[in-house]
Amino acid sequence: MCGICGAVGRSRVPVSPETLDAMVDSLTHRGPDDRGTLLLSPGQGAFSSRAGAALGHRRLSIIDLSSAGRQPLANEDGSVWVTFNGEIYNYLELRRELLEKGHRFKTDTDTEVLVHLYEETGLDFPKRLEGMFAIAVWDARKEQLVLVRDRLGKKPLFYWRTAEELYFASELKALTLLPGFPRTLDPIALEQYFAYQYIPVPRTIWRDARKLPPAHLAVWTPQGRWSQERYWEIDFNREERFTSAREWSERLRSALEESVRRRLRSDVPLGAFLSGGVDSTIIVSLMQKLSDRPIKTFSIGFEQKEYDETALAAATAKRLGTEHTELIVTPDARAIFPQIVAQYDEPYSDSSAIPTWYLCQMTRRHVTVALSGDGGDELFAGYDRYKAVKLAGALDFFPEPIRRFLAGPVRAMIPASISQRSILRRMKRFLEAVGMSPLERYLQWIAIFNRQRLGRLFSNRFREVLRQAYEEEGEEPNPLTVLQAAFARADRRDFATAISVTDLLTYLPGDILTKVDIASMRFALEVRCPMLDTGVVELAARLPIALKMRATKGKLILRETFREYLPPDLEKQPKRGFGVPLDHWFRGPLSGDLRDALLSCDSPCAAYLNPEYTRELVEQHLAAKFDHAGRLWSLLVFNQWLKGQALSGF
Repeated sequence: MCGICGAVGRSRVPVSPETLDAMVDSLTHRGPDDRGTLLLSPGQGAFSSRAGAALGHRRLSIIDLSSAGRQPLANEDGSVWVTFNGEIYNYLELRRELLEKGHRFKTDTDTEVLVHLYEETGLDFPKRLEGMFAIAVWDARKEQLVLVRDRLGKKPLFYWRTAEELYFASELKALTLLPGFPRTLDPIALEQYFAYQYIPVPRTIWRDARKLPPAHLAVWTPQGRWSQERYWEIDFNREERFTSAREWSERLRSALEESVRRRLRSDVPLGAFLSGGVDSTIIVSLMQKLSDRPIKTFSIGFEQKEYDETALAAATAKRLGTEHTELIVTPDARAIFPQIVAQYDEPYSDSSAIPTWYLCQMTRRHVTVALSGDGGDELFAGYDRYKAVKLAGALDFFPEPIRRFLAGPVRAMIPASISQRSILRRMKRFLEAVGMSPLERYLQWIAIFNRQRLGRLFSNRFREVLRQAYEEEGEEPNPLTVLQAAFARADRRDFATAISVTDLLTYLPGDILTKVDIASMRFALEVRCPMLDTGVVELAARLPIALKMRATKGKLILRETFREYLPPDLEKQPKRGFGVPLDHWFRGPLSGDLRDALLSCDSPCAAYLNPEYTRELVEQHLAAKFDHAGRLWSLLVFNQWLKGQALSGF
């Protein structure tokens, strides 16, 4: 696990040694063990390339800890160079195959496999990889830079293109160090942030910088060619209806056990996150089964009982015989808030980043690699909202007047509730969206600011800037745009499957995996996700929804397949998010900060927001008339992010 950066230029090396060093050093937290740089001028070396190339690397040593694994790393004749962030779990199998074909290796790293696999298969090489990765390959012979991102977006890769150059990095902060980088905010990206709490691919908060989408390969040449293509597809509509439940369980057990086995390969200490929920319990159980010593497990909790899962995690650890460490934290929101906002480089307001931050910090004191259960909810219909999607889909068969009656008069009769977990509040939210299309109602449920609230959020000035941005790009203002293409990938199946696919392709890489990557890499901790193995994902894509969920419960096939690992008490536990008590903070220790940050005329975000609506949100929340905690957190994050920026315009 590492940090990478670099640049290529049509007729010159586009960065100075000093700038390349600064970019590399900005990524030190991702790889504190080693560093390396490479500068190749046009015509330098045995291959007279017309382009200049610069590659940089920070290394977190996991496989082959010797200095021989230093990157950038080249093939035998120096025609192919690679800088790489991630882990290739099938590297041993690929290495044996490449050795049989005559390739010579000088290290035991998974990185060197990439060099020789590229030599052997060209642009098809990522199709052979099982792992998480962001890869840059400089091919001096063909004069091309190849950028690749893993299938589900575990590892980030940002880039900025000009007429003559291409720049790339693992984090945005490295790109902003480049002389001439345009620090102009992207208005559409900001609107997307307030809808989703993250900025989806391909946009970033900066108008001219982009994210390479998951499962994509891009090629740059000095002739001005730039191309992107998807190298991996899943047919989410190829449901296998005639396979028995027993056979599905056997396949799932085999695939997930093999995935865990591969992810136990490490030359440094290894452990796992354990929440006590279904996914992490299964992963830890399989790890313990495959290990000859107690697995190290880690969990984190809070003093507020509704946000604390440490008791269940501790009981699970005791039953499995793991070496368990837990930490009950009282977060210092004032101290940690600026650190977290700065680390994410662009506005990101999933508040579960806070416990994730503390969990990664604690875990890194004991191990360098941790396995996680991320991906189980999206693949096996674990989120509670999928039950609402399924129920609403059933109501779509009712005549429209009945649905309007439910969304109007019936909903109005239900009293309001301030509690996020209140059944009454959930009923009101559910009925509010009954009359909408499946995708519109889903956005209504997941959006931090839904379509109606977005219409009130922005100042008149910024609203005009946003309108012009949409006109320039030839797009219709529509918060659904991000979800539509993903939803279409499975729209011929049931609503719950289509929505879970939408989450897998948008929410998982944009929110969940981003959160974990940034928080873990801040402390040089590598996090591996067995649920996101290609074989497991492709199996889950073909599963009938009836094997994943019924009316009141999700992850059915996981529960049935691995029942011997799950404690009976787990069935009685409600699903909890990995959250923090924002609502209590805003009515307590952070109430003054809330007013100062959002209601002051000289606050950084004042030019962007409608002051009347902002005041309404703050006052309603402080008076306990409505819980706006998630929305207020999004506004605070944006305000804090603006404090550290020198913008050249909207």
